[in-house]
Amino acid sequence: MSARLDLERCSRCGRCLEVCPGGLLRAGPDGRPTLAEPERCWSCAACLKECPNQALALSLPPSLGGRGTLLTAARRPDGLEWTAHFPDGRTKTLRS
Repeated sequence: MSARLDLERCSRCGRCLEVCPGGLLRAGPDGRPTLAEPERCWSCAACLKECPNQALALSLPPSLGGRGTLLTAARRPDGLEWTAHFPDGRTKTLRS
């Protein structure tokens, strides 16, 4: 798994840079985060949970949802909302 960034959603708030435990996210020249070493990302989802704009997603392996499935997280007043975005357009949402 690896984090992916949607540049159009990113507001350059820097929250993801602060919470990445591996220090793998770094600010690029335009202030947006870049994943310096994607192969070292351990998919802890700290960046997803912190991003206020759902600009970050984790690509899930086939065993957890199929090729091309992306996982996003959104803070809600009652907790986190996790959404799997499948390649065929379906979504599945769970709350924690």
